[in-house]
Amino acid sequence: MELTSDYPFWSIRNGLPANYPSLDRDLQCDVVVIGGGITGALVAFHLAEAGVQTVLLDKRDIGTGSTSASTGLLQYEVDVPLRMLAKRIGFKAAARSYQLCDEAIDKLCRLAGKLKIECGFERRPSLFLASEAEEIAGLREELRLRRSIGLDLDFWSEADIERHFPFSRPAALFSQHAAQVDPHQLTHGLLAAAARRGLQLFDRTRATRFQPNRTGITVTTEEGFMVKARRAVMAAGFESMTYVRGEGGTLKSTYALISEPAGQIKGWFRRSLIWESSLPYLYLRTTSDQRIIVGGEDVDLVRAPARDALICRKAAILRRKFHALFPDIKLEMAYAWAGTFGETKDGLAYIGENRGMPHAYFALGYGGNGITYSIIAAEIIRDSFLGRSNPDARIFRFGR
Repeated sequence: MELTSDYPFWSIRNGLPANYPSLDRDLQCDVVVIGGGITGALVAFHLAEAGVQTVLLDKRDIGTGSTSASTGLLQYEVDVPLRMLAKRIGFKAAARSYQLCDEAIDKLCRLAGKLKIECGFERRPSLFLASEAEEIAGLREELRLRRSIGLDLDFWSEADIERHFPFSRPAALFSQHAAQVDPHQLTHGLLAAAARRGLQLFDRTRATRFQPNRTGITVTTEEGFMVKARRAVMAAGFESMTYVRGEGGTLKSTYALISEPAGQIKGWFRRSLIWESSLPYLYLRTTSDQRIIVGGEDVDLVRAPARDALICRKAAILRRKFHALFPDIKLEMAYAWAGTFGETKDGLAYIGENRGMPHAYFALGYGGNGITYSIIAAEIIRDSFLGRSNPDARIFRFGR
């Protein structure tokens, strides 16, 4: 599956921070991780840090799959609002899923700082805009519920929005706790740190066969080399759906553009992450070098030729929507791209074991919280392999 179009910004700007060999021999290890994007990197780091003998394989160059197309917004909000998620899975589990995503932002901050990874990590507030006045009551209920579980956010009226921004909406939720990152640099930084802790890393190595046995699993590559492990971790995102027997959610495609450096960006309060309730989806952020990222315009297409044929049209729509919000900011587009993502009915990731493949864990960080879900997945999978109890695992289990 072609997960992105040809020009995702991060991999163009960063190039290849590191070059890894392809697998040229048989290996034996405790865990083999399939996928070298941000999810695989976080899982591999947590395992290697815990002393687990780990091998990672990726069929592409590291970080050039879905990770290179991510816009790097870090938010605790699940795609399904807390008030609605509580009706689906119960308030306790819904509240805990929001708290876990909130905690994941701080964990990523501490991890990038501890490992001294230069990845553009910056804390930012987040502004969620209501598109219609009919949404106000729902936002007020959302505010009440989130505050009740310790999340820090405020309700903004139309007048509040107009005081801080050059546009108007009926209402918004303003959260103090969000962040942004370059996911490509973060991935490479994590894997470099994991390699220093013993991770063996191979890219341009396609895993073609998975053979569970009584004591573990053998992964065979396209070149015929074998990795024998006690467990495998499927961290290849949407390309893992073959093995989960219909439980992995549905796929869609999204579009994004990034501007040339825009100079002074005026009227954008605290460089907030901005997203709104309208469909098609719209979200915005800035970068440390004064660029602007605009994304959304999701479609059901996932086949690369049809998806990519819409890039120019979708980029033009995103530019128009941006200028409707910020008419005085000049946006000169540098790159536009498309990427495939997954979503689930409850907005939650799928993490853990699945009957479709014995002796394997899955880390499917679907939805808008892919990076924060990846931290959660890394901890759950590490704990499971080490035999530690992790009560949060049940929230993201298959068959829920």
